[in-house]
Amino acid sequence: MNIAMLLEMSATAMGDRAAAGTGESAATYERLLCDAAGLAGRLRASPAEHLLLCDEPGPVLPVALFGAGWAGVPYVPVNYRLSDKELRSLAERVAPALAIADESNARRLEKVEGIRVVERDELMADPAGGVTPAEPGDWSSDDKAVAALLYTSGTTGAPKSAMLRHCHLVSYVISTVEFAGAGADQVHIMSVPPYHIASVAATLSQVYAGRRIVALPRFEADSWITLARDHNATHAMLVPTMLARIVDALAMRGETIDTLRALAYGGGKTHLSVVQEALKRFPNAGFVHAYGLTETSSTVSVLGPQDHRAAADSDDPSVRARLASAGKVLPSVEVSIRDSDSGQELDSGEAGEIWVRGEQVSGEYREHGSMLDGQGWFHTRDHGYFDDDGYLFVLGRNDDIIIRGAENISPAEVEEALLAHPRVADAGAFAVPSREWGEEVAAAVVVKANQTIPAPPVSELQDSVRARLRSSRVPARIEFVDELPYNDTGKLLRRNLRARFVDPR
Repeated sequence: MNIAMLLEMSATAMGDRAAAGTGESAATYERLLCDAAGLAGRLRASPAEHLLLCDEPGPVLPVALFGAGWAGVPYVPVNYRLSDKELRSLAERVAPALAIADESNARRLEKVEGIRVVERDELMADPAGGVTPAEPGDWSSDDKAVAALLYTSGTTGAPKSAMLRHCHLVSYVISTVEFAGAGADQVHIMSVPPYHIASVAATLSQVYAGRRIVALPRFEADSWITLARDHNATHAMLVPTMLARIVDALAMRGETIDTLRALAYGGGKTHLSVVQEALKRFPNAGFVHAYGLTETSSTVSVLGPQDHRAAADSDDPSVRARLASAGKVLPSVEVSIRDSDSGQELDSGEAGEIWVRGEQVSGEYREHGSMLDGQGWFHTRDHGYFDDDGYLFVLGRNDDIIIRGAENISPAEVEEALLAHPRVADAGAFAVPSREWGEEVAAAVVVKANQTIPAPPVSELQDSVRARLRSSRVPARIEFVDELPYNDTGKLLRRNLRARFVDPR
């Protein structure tokens, strides 16, 4: 099944419904189908072997995604925030390609060999570019063809290109979304950048459900709030840094947003205090914490709305702790927690490496081929455990785990303990070398702005952690910083903290 079939189904069932955009310029599902057909025709008439998108979130995104799938060429969204050298390097890797870009990014790409650039506004005015549009249903039936190449975020080096085939993306959508299940009044705010797997998954999901997509080109908390209010937004997906900034802005105003019915968040660490405040600021929203990876076509487990509210209202510490979990595994996916040395599956409560298997799981890179084992399992390189009730807790990347002596320490639990202090706004824990222990716990802390009260003493923060965790988890070193280093998709760059604070001598 080709991803273009998802759009055709929605256009057939809901052709007159608004699909993307705002006001009179909003495209209906029928119009979106025609635009994708035009782009597919343009691609087939060109020598392009990939479709590169270098643009902010906007109405061109679904046209590009479905048009590429229809034409049988991979959709390749790239990070427009990269330097000229980095951007051109990624473009060169997929040449020959047709690139869609806004005016400024078009200039940056125009001299890359093998890249033919068309400006976004020009393409939206005439997707076919003067050639014959593709015919509905004439897409390839090869569901093993590559639908998208997504460059990984590169937190540990040069980005790899994850290959997602039509079968992976379609499997994810059909197993998690009810076809035409959205009402005509439902609006999804798209603020995640196109090069994030959440953008691809959300675009496919909203179109299949029949929900209108309203894009926010540049994220700012106040702009997001205004857009949500202006369009009576009912649905949204946010990465943790976005959610934290929106919640802080609403809290400062003393305001809530009552129209939102569903808010999904994921893609990095989300502090418990942020989630608790978000539940107050979006009182009518069903919250979903989604855990997944690019290589798994997005979500593999979710903490759903009922679990969020039940955990927030419970006096039972074990139930309240579930707010920090990734919820339960989707029925279409299997997750196994394994010992890093023996590879044996571990019991509940025991932390180990997270492995994933299912039809939506790709685990394949253009540069390295498939990383699935002989039984179809993908090693996520994340560390986590199941509790006795089947809730998955993700502790972080295996490379981020702090090994003090023979004890594995999750940075996330240290960070949550620091955030329990009333003066701490953000915290990042990481490993530093130790002659005695091999590695020791260190932390970078951002304190809440207050002109009259100085930052708390380091010893006070250490005592706060000690009161909640074992003494071995107390940071031996705490440094105060103005902000923590996050990448565009909300992942904390711990390697940057280590490089900054570890003495090279």
